[in-house]
Amino acid sequence: MPVALSYVGVGHKAAERALAIENNAAANQGFGRLWTLLDRCTERKWATFVVLLGLAMGIGGYLVSLHLKIGDLDSGAPELRADSRYNKDNGYITSHYALSSDLFAVMIKTAPEGCLNYQTLILADRLGWELQQHPGVQATSSLVNAVRQITAGTYEGNPRLASIQRNQNVLNYAAQQASVNSPELFNTDCSLMPVIAYLRDHKAETLSGVVAIAERFARENSSPDRQFLLAAGSAGIEAATNLVVHEANRTMLLYVYLAVTVFCLITFRSWRATVVALVPLMLTSVLCEALMVFMGIGVKVATLPVIALGVGIGVDYALYLLSVQLHHQRQGMSLVESYRQAVAFTGRVVGLVGITLAAGVVGWVWSPIKFQADMGILLTFMFLWNMLGALIGVPALSYFLLRGTQPALAEAVEKAAAPRASVDASAPQGRMKAEQLPADVR
Repeated sequence: MPVALSYVGVGHKAAERALAIENNAAANQGFGRLWTLLDRCTERKWATFVVLLGLAMGIGGYLVSLHLKIGDLDSGAPELRADSRYNKDNGYITSHYALSSDLFAVMIKTAPEGCLNYQTLILADRLGWELQQHPGVQATSSLVNAVRQITAGTYEGNPRLASIQRNQNVLNYAAQQASVNSPELFNTDCSLMPVIAYLRDHKAETLSGVVAIAERFARENSSPDRQFLLAAGSAGIEAATNLVVHEANRTMLLYVYLAVTVFCLITFRSWRATVVALVPLMLTSVLCEALMVFMGIGVKVATLPVIALGVGIGVDYALYLLSVQLHHQRQGMSLVESYRQAVAFTGRVVGLVGITLAAGVVGWVWSPIKFQADMGILLTFMFLWNMLGALIGVPALSYFLLRGTQPALAEAVEKAAAPRASVDASAPQGRMKAEQLPADVR
């Protein structure tokens, strides 16, 4: 932009318009009224009110954010709306048939030919039964089901023989027949076989419940002869993804805030100013998670960047304001005057950036794709709230943390003026003794 302006320049009308805006602001007209309103946040009464309000919102938002779920919260494809053709068809199939596309598979690993062991088949049968007790599981399937059916069919369909026989020859024959019709039930050397659960949906609550059952069963029944391994299938992979997202969510935010803290310390050279810049960002992050709870949005890979984006964008607003405010404070101005100069110089930029960013994504709210609409609401909220948090929160926090900032230039002037005030009265008028001159002058 500076290079472009060096060629294009600034027109006389633009310069006159800018001067007119500044004059109106100085006369408490136009933007000046807004700046005067924001200046009140540097007063004790309003600063206390803003801080207490922010504290109450932070506590309330945190309590709500405790209900934030990891993963999808809707059945079907959560990226689409509930009345989309795909979700309607998926709901019909799931409700009318005991099958679904959400498969959760627990792998049983044994020695070669170990999957035909009687004890292994019994444990696989028990695992399938325990999974079926969860309301989110429609049915289960494994080699056990095929062995039981083939064994009964071999003996003229006798229902009393629809079970797992202890006779190894009977088990071998049943497994041989099962491998012809259903080769996916175990691998070629019979060292790995899955227990597949067909889920009603892949909601976070369903996946967490099924994972808890499978993990508990694996802890209680795994041995050197057989290990129960989680998980395969579309739902199993999503469950594993949710676990990683759960661990990465707080870690990601921690790294983002650490990076922002370091750069704020480098920029401001003040831990107080860093706190003033970070507190509004932290409030925005908490309120964003609370908003996700109200909107029924879970934390997953697609939503993680949105939460981090709010921190990265929000700190810009604080940098715009605090850099100018601290500069004037260190020149000897009071907090009220310094913030007035900061908001008059960069306040319009902060408002313009926030409104422009929000305007670019607010149109997503009416998208037929639910995920895009949800992200439009979240981003619009974060862009606007970060803007308001900076314009209102920075002066309020500055009253408590930056009001006593020592003006470096004022101190220097006082130190330079002190020797002059102590001129010896006995010295000739208009002259000072050499020892009374400042060291840098001598």
